[in-house]
Amino acid sequence: MNQVILTARIAEAAALRYTPAGVPALDLRLEHESEQVEAGQPRQVKALIRAIAFGASAETLVRQAIGSTWRFSGFLATPRNGKHPVLHIQAFQQD
Repeated sequence: MNQVILTARIAEAAALRYTPAGVPALDLRLEHESEQVEAGQPRQVKALIRAIAFGASAETLVRQAIGSTWRFSGFLATPRNGKHPVLHIQAFQQD
């Protein structure tokens, strides 16, 4: 199973673009900070995640404020010419 749920702030959002098929697409950078327990010890965790949204999700997210916090859910995939996985946002809600 490939499912991710992440609470994060919108750190950056590119301009809304369209795929060759005409589907709206939005590239984002999401910033996460939390405290997690690892091996029984608390750990401060920070992560900067590349993300992408398509369709109505892209059209809605492009209107959201930089710095606003959301709970995102989706899946990870590595782009054809990329090295790092990207979160493909399937749903989101204000956190």
